[in-house]
Amino acid sequence: MSINPYDYENRQDTLPISWNDFHGICRALAKAVSAYQPDLILAIGRGGFYPGALISHLLRTEIYPIRLSRRVDDVVVYEEPQWIIRPPDAVKGQRVLVVDEISSTGETLRMVRAELLGMGAREVRGAVMYAHSWGVESPDYIGIISDALIMNPWDREICQGGEIIPHPEYVSALTQQGIASDPWFLIPAAPYEAAKRAP
Repeated sequence: MSINPYDYENRQDTLPISWNDFHGICRALAKAVSAYQPDLILAIGRGGFYPGALISHLLRTEIYPIRLSRRVDDVVVYEEPQWIIRPPDAVKGQRVLVVDEISSTGETLRMVRAELLGMGAREVRGAVMYAHSWGVESPDYIGIISDALIMNPWDREICQGGEIIPHPEYVSALTQQGIASDPWFLIPAAPYEAAKRAP
């Protein structure tokens, strides 16, 4: 069965993730992964950079960025993920942990695993913060399994015209479920002004 990871109409409810939830999920993943003792971590950007960085700090393990995506400038333009930043040669002979934010279809993790094994990695395991029920096969470690519309704290908002507004993709997804984004959707953060700004 072909799953469109951007088909939000049939999501079961919503699951807003707070920064506190994010930290707790990453802690759980770090504890689960610790017995594996990865030699290095590869974080899949952009969404995987967030949990990848925190898990690498928790495990005190070196981290490298990789990127493959269906998106260009935050817009889905490819049917299949495309390589943008390939893995480093340092993976050869190493136990590698690949971290991403979500496994929707599992395709991204499968592509990365195949690439790393082809480059001579000794072992490759995958960890994700979330997986939908149809994407649980590929990751070895999953923080939460949910078929809800999962809303990350790092991509719920965008800055447009100097104002912070809800991300249009989430607004569209919520509209498909008959939910208004309204102010509840924005991250409750202390108001700051930049200490320095160029003229």
